[in-house]
Amino acid sequence: MRAGDRVLLTGTVYTSRDQAHMAIFRLLDAGERTPFEIKDAVIYYAGPTPGHDGMPTGACGPTTSSRMDAFTPRLLDLGLAAMIGKGLRSDDVRDSIVKNGAVYLCAVGGAGALVARSIKEMEEIAFPELGCESVKRLYVEKMPLTVGIDPTGGDIFRQGIEQYKM
Repeated sequence: MRAGDRVLLTGTVYTSRDQAHMAIFRLLDAGERTPFEIKDAVIYYAGPTPGHDGMPTGACGPTTSSRMDAFTPRLLDLGLAAMIGKGLRSDDVRDSIVKNGAVYLCAVGGAGALVARSIKEMEEIAFPELGCESVKRLYVEKMPLTVGIDPTGGDIFRQGIEQYKM
């Protein structure tokens, strides 16, 4: 995959935002088991709304990814394969993506209803006290995404900025 490629993701994805990341790090720091195996996992920075009309979830749009930048290098070092979110990432995150051969995928912000159509199953697996920010296991089919940062360091955000600098 290269920055700018469009992909349709099918498989298991875990939701985790700020509060869930903090809870996961408390478990890691205490040497306890995390709610899902980090190695080879995909984390979607999202807080799905409740499902309706027979759908497993309501809107499920991406959260601004930079809010998770402080957590990301450690998770990548533990084997995290990919993250899904929106927006620019820090240099530390980009460097860690390259170091670990991972990928950052972008979902379209403001299109949570579109993403929800790709979600076929949803199960809350940890931290129910966090409400919509609890960790959920999703099974997605053909989730439309764009490669934001690839394993070589290609970065659509920085490429775009460079392209339009005066």
